Amino acid sequence: MADPKLRKRKQVATNGKSASTTADQTNTTQHETSAGSLRLLLSSLVFVAVFLSYQYPAPLKQAAELWLGRPTDQLPGTSKSTYIGLEADAPKQAAVVRAFKRARSWVANNMTLDRDANFSTFETTIRVLGGLLSAYHLSGEDPVFLDKARELADRILPVFDTLSGLPLSLINLALRKGVANDDNQGLVSTAEASTLQLEFRYLSQLTDEDIYWKKAEQVMAVIKAARMPSGLPSIFMNPWDGRFVTSAISLGSRGDSHYEYLLKQYVQTNSEEPVYRDMYDDAVQAIHDHLVHRGMSSGLTYTSELIPERSPLGDISWRLTPKQDFLVCFFAGTLMLGATTSGALVHPVSIPPLPEQLTEQGRRDWKTGYELLRTCMATHDTQTGLAPQIAYFRIPSDGMDEIMGAAPRDWYIKGARPGAFPPYDARYILRPETVESLFVAFRLTGDERYREWGWDIFRAIETHCKVPSGGYAAIINVDEVPARQEDKMETFLMSETFKYLFLLFSDGDTIPLSKYVFNTEAHPLPIFSPTIRTGFS
Repeated sequence: MADPKLRKRKQVATNGKSASTTADQTNTTQHETSAGSLRLLLSSLVFVAVFLSYQYPAPLKQAAELWLGRPTDQLPGTSKSTYIGLEADAPKQAAVVRAFKRARSWVANNMTLDRDANFSTFETTIRVLGGLLSAYHLSGEDPVFLDKARELADRILPVFDTLSGLPLSLINLALRKGVANDDNQGLVSTAEASTLQLEFRYLSQLTDEDIYWKKAEQVMAVIKAARMPSGLPSIFMNPWDGRFVTSAISLGSRGDSHYEYLLKQYVQTNSEEPVYRDMYDDAVQAIHDHLVHRGMSSGLTYTSELIPERSPLGDISWRLTPKQDFLVCFFAGTLMLGATTSGALVHPVSIPPLPEQLTEQGRRDWKTGYELLRTCMATHDTQTGLAPQIAYFRIPSDGMDEIMGAAPRDWYIKGARPGAFPPYDARYILRPETVESLFVAFRLTGDERYREWGWDIFRAIETHCKVPSGGYAAIINVDEVPARQEDKMETFLMSETFKYLFLLFSDGDTIPLSKYVFNTEAHPLPIFSPTIRTGFS
């Protein structure tokens, strides 16, 4: 029986629409300086991503049948028969092919990178460079995409021309010049610096040009050398001296994908670079030691943030804040994937993995990943069935009962008062991180609950975010029905949220995790054995 103290706030709305019911079954946006041409490219590459699901599914057949002794169509995660007809039909397939051809033609004939403006190094790399590289692989190695990817990477390379080798936050593509971000006093966020490696390393593998690899690898060597005593990096670094700057420690904005790429660099090169496994294991141990906590009444597992505070005498202390960004929900799937790779005693593990196949650390990480995913689904216990941008978890000293009266016993949206304009924390901006982890969890377990949870999220998006005239919009308050929409649709809705939902309901041999690693914008890149020796340890 569900705990009556937990939130039970989803009701039939006044307009007759019912929000999805999933919870009881179980920070800021990145700096974006994209210009029109880059956004057009992102839209075009969406078609490339969809095209892969129809034309180039790479089967696991031989290895899986030999290992499990049964046909691959009987594997967990290979059936989609319990949901709506998601199988590709001929008209849809033909439409996707036509759209892909139009996108290819635009990239070949209309796309220009000679743009005299400052663009985010991070966003341009993960979205555009990653998209071009993924399109190259999934199109059967069409040279149009690789040529454009190489040109873009060459224009980005000057950002690494700092004393430490850490990249500058911005790049002027026309001038081929790195630019410091004055909004952050010239600092670079840890996630910005360490979430370029999958793309540059794969480009180096394709072109046999070491420079892309070495520039990306130098960043990781600097980060390893700058390790803080706790094992947890702060969210900002100085690109000139290569050191961490006293700033927040968080798995959310400006820190999130740093942890993701530690594991994924190890996976990308076929588990042949143990330094990345060691860095990942070290970071995850520190996260468990300092950031992982349980709710005071519900027992929900969540991650906190550490905020530095300076005393009048100049001493630094760290305040633990029970705040979890929506972004953190990626970490559930990362932990589960890490448990079956970095934390595995045998390769491959079964589906689902058996406890005896995992190390003690692997079993811990699997458990934490599963529990964190349940927490992420619990934050969907709102009037709309969609989770807020930021959730705060109850602690005994928070004083919320005095402030709010009958305050929720497990988590709440800070500043959300009846009748007041909703705070930024209350928004849902079409983020993908929860469905990303649902996809990973389903592929690793075959457990239908993850599809059910994903289906509920999809229905909530359709109900509250879909715009009658076309497209989808963010909503400004997840606890308000009818939902008020904001005139904005983030590109990651198409690139990530819907792609991961599509893959959640796709056959297990469509972009299998044994053959692909997804960059942080959900562009699949193939796993390969490196031809370049790791330059640090």
